[in-house]
Amino acid sequence: MARRRKTRSRRPAPAPLKKAEAGIVEIGARGDGVAIIDDRKVFVPCSAPGDLARIAYRGERGEIETLIEESPHRAPPPCAHFGECGGCALQHLTESFYRDWKRKLVTNALAREGFGEEIVAPLHACAPSSRRRAAFAARRTAAGLIFGFNERASSHIVAIRECLVLAPKLAEALPRLRTLAEAAPPLWRSFDLHVTLCNNGLDAAFIGGDVSDDLSGPQIMALTEAARDAGVVRLAADGAPVVMFEAPVVRFGDIPVEIPPGAFLQASVEGEAVLTDFVTRYAQGGKRIADLFSGCGTFSLPLAKSAAVDAFDSDAPAIAALDASARSAGLRHSVRAERRNLFERPLSAEELKSYDAVIFDPPRAGAKAQAEEIAQSPVPLVIGVSCNPASFARDASILRAGGYRLSQVLPVDQFVFSAHVELAGIFTKE
Repeated sequence: MARRRKTRSRRPAPAPLKKAEAGIVEIGARGDGVAIIDDRKVFVPCSAPGDLARIAYRGERGEIETLIEESPHRAPPPCAHFGECGGCALQHLTESFYRDWKRKLVTNALAREGFGEEIVAPLHACAPSSRRRAAFAARRTAAGLIFGFNERASSHIVAIRECLVLAPKLAEALPRLRTLAEAAPPLWRSFDLHVTLCNNGLDAAFIGGDVSDDLSGPQIMALTEAARDAGVVRLAADGAPVVMFEAPVVRFGDIPVEIPPGAFLQASVEGEAVLTDFVTRYAQGGKRIADLFSGCGTFSLPLAKSAAVDAFDSDAPAIAALDASARSAGLRHSVRAERRNLFERPLSAEELKSYDAVIFDPPRAGAKAQAEEIAQSPVPLVIGVSCNPASFARDASILRAGGYRLSQVLPVDQFVFSAHVELAGIFTKE
C-alpha cells in the first residue's frame, strides 16, 4: 500500500507593502502611534499625535518612511539606542504629554467599567534610571557575541552600550555582564541572561535557548570567575545552581529577605516604596490583615509591624522565604505564610470575614475568582495593587457589584518609557 505523501502547510503570503500619507491621531495602549488609513487603524512605532508622515505599512503595522510635519509632542530621545532597541517605546515624547498619557492608561481602563476620572490621583513618576531587573539576550555569531536587548517584536538583538532605565549599579555592570555571557559554554549559541539588582549584589540566571545545566568542571570554573568579577552573588543555569557566594538579599521595609531564584519583585525600589507606603498607610488600624498573592513579603513584612498578617501565594519558594524572614526578624506581630493557589482555590467569603483588611496584588491576569469571593465578604477595607489597568478595572467592577466603593487610585510609573503602568486602589464596604 502506497504511503500518502505528507504535505506541508503553506504560510499565508504576507500582506503587500503599501504607502500612504497620514497623520498620527493618538498613542495606542501598547505605545505605538495610531494612523487611520482607508478607515483602518495602522500602528506606527516611534510616532506622536500630530505627526504627519509618509507611512509604509503591511496590514495593521507600519513604519515612518518620511516625517513631513513634526508633532509638538515630540522630544529628542535621550538614549542612542532608541528606535532600534525594543526595551523602550516612548522616549520620543515630551515629559508632560508622556505623563498625561500614562495616567490615561488608568483612567481609560476604569472609564470602560464606569468609574470616574476624579478618583485617579496624579501620576507618581519614578526616576528613569531605577529598574532593578533586566532580561538580556545573547547570541554567538561568526563575528563574536552579540549582547543586549531584542528589537521590538523581533528575535534580532541590538548590542547596547548603555541603558538609561537601569539602576546605576546595574547599568555600570553591563560590560562585566557581557563578559559573563561570553564565558558561557560555546555550545550555548543563543540564550538569555536575567539579572536582578539586590542589596548585596547581582542575582543572575542563564535561561532559554541552548542553556543546559550539564556543565563540565572547567566550564563551572570559568563561569564562577566571570560571575565573581561581575559582582554576581548567585548564578544559575536552566534553573540549577552554578555558584553562590552568598544568598541574594532584598529588604522589604527594613527587613532582609533571602530571595529564591526567579522571585517576583517590583520593577524598582522607588516604585516598591511608593506602593508600600500607600498600602501600609491606608491599612493602618487593621489588627488582622490578609495579603493575597504575597510573593516574598513585599507588603506582608512592613504590615506586620502593626498587625497580624496571613500571607498567601502559590509560589512555594517565595512563601518559604517569607516565612523564614518573618521568623528571624523578631516582628511585633505574627506572620503566617501559606502556599495556596488563589486562582484555583481563592479564600472564601467565609474565610475572609475574620480580617479587618485584605491586600491583593495578582499577576497581570488579575484576580477575578478571588474578587468574586471578596465581593461577598464583609471585609471593611480592600487595597488592590496591579500592573494591568484593564484587569484591575474588571476586578474593581466585581467588588463594586458586591457593595464596595473605589475611592482613590494611585498610578505609579515604574516601567519608565514603556507602555506599562502600576496602580493601587482603595475599596471600602458601603
